[in-house]
Amino acid sequence: MTQHNEFGWNFDNSYARLPEMLYEITDPVQVRAPESVFFNKTLAASLGLNAENLENAEGMEVFGGNRIPEGALPIAQAYAGHQFGNFTMLGDGRAVLLGEQVTPSGERFDIQLKGSGRTPFSRGGDGRAPFGPMLREYIISEAMHGLGIPTSRSLAVVKTGEPVYRETALPGAVLTRVAASHLRVGTFEYVANWGTKEDLKALADYAIQRHFPEMEQQENRYLAFYEKVVERQASLIAKWQLVGFIHGVMNTDNMTISGETIDYGPCAFMDEYDPATVFSSIDVQGRYAYQNQPAIGQWNLARFAEALLSLFHTDQDQAVELAQEVNGKFAKMYRSYWLAGMREKLGIHNEEADDETLIEELLTIMKEHEADFTNTFRALTLDKPEETTMDKDEGFSGWYKRWQARLDRQNKSKTDVYELMKKSNPSVIPRNHRVEEAIEAAVSKEDYSVMERLLKVLSDPYAYTADQEAYTTLPEKCDRPYQTFCGT
Repeated sequence: MTQHNEFGWNFDNSYARLPEMLYEITDPVQVRAPESVFFNKTLAASLGLNAENLENAEGMEVFGGNRIPEGALPIAQAYAGHQFGNFTMLGDGRAVLLGEQVTPSGERFDIQLKGSGRTPFSRGGDGRAPFGPMLREYIISEAMHGLGIPTSRSLAVVKTGEPVYRETALPGAVLTRVAASHLRVGTFEYVANWGTKEDLKALADYAIQRHFPEMEQQENRYLAFYEKVVERQASLIAKWQLVGFIHGVMNTDNMTISGETIDYGPCAFMDEYDPATVFSSIDVQGRYAYQNQPAIGQWNLARFAEALLSLFHTDQDQAVELAQEVNGKFAKMYRSYWLAGMREKLGIHNEEADDETLIEELLTIMKEHEADFTNTFRALTLDKPEETTMDKDEGFSGWYKRWQARLDRQNKSKTDVYELMKKSNPSVIPRNHRVEEAIEAAVSKEDYSVMERLLKVLSDPYAYTADQEAYTTLPEKCDRPYQTFCGT
């Protein structure tokens, strides 16, 4: 590892020491005029980087792809994936992994440029990214971090000074993404299909050493590794559901081994509660609807198990049996995480058998009244049921009385209840109309102040401060449902 003190880079390139089939050495394609738009100083400092030096022109040359930082070894990663259920060969078609930044505390994070030009995996694409979608990923990933949900993060957005051609010419940009790693379910699918068992073992050993070193001493460490990934994904998807987040494209190449949320394409947050909500323009069948996310997570993990079967046991039938047993735990794990989270959202500190019924009754009433998901729990947190759209409903009034009786039985003060609810129910989320407003101002007017204010509010969504009030308002009703696009 080489420390470049001027910027604080401390790169290692452990992924490039894996079998060569897993990557192609690929430099980013240089751009005409890199211009810094957003730079995450707080994140930079946590990575051990010198934020002040990186903000200068030389530093932005790195984030634009024009300069390779000392110690980096840029590669494009190979992987496969089930996209809307169909298996295909993939890979980093518009991204380059510069390397792994090792922080002063010894943590390791991938530093990846997204939108950095063609790679051997581009499959006819230009490898570039429009400015708007890169801003969306910056906003949503940083909002997820503020919400306490495991996620990749955004270090910088740099305009390239070059157009990107889609339906029309759009300004281009490069996003610098930071992640615990970019190991995906699809990475293992790729090796299982086109590599050797030795390649697969090398990849699994690497993933265990990097993310689950405590598994190395397990009798069947590969099965223990699989179960740990199952658990992390159950916890992650429960966290999504608890804040109304819809990923939009839960392909196996977008499911990480680390348990982080990654690849913010057609993602969005639900306003009015409807389990069938879909935002993505390409998800015409609703495969990745809000209500389907847990089941899709388990389906993806079954594909992961299939890729690992040869490592579970030498006898295929026994390997399948072991895999099915672990995969079968997902639903119970997920429900446990979700139910615990819903109890916290309602200020419930202990457990009673009828809690699940109480929770489901509320959600049913919310759906009937098209109640806003976030604002309903916000109003309950503030003990202002009159601010919900359900306050005149007899069903809700009855539910509210049962909920208050439930709270009285747990022997906790009102302050205890409020504090638990406040840290479990965000006051603000990245509302779709606010995200669009910020992107529009930045792209069309080069006005970045709208996004800066939004990011500041989203950085501490549980604060319940006065400046968050304006961001709790709902958009005007529209005849057409809100749609998101992949932005590629």
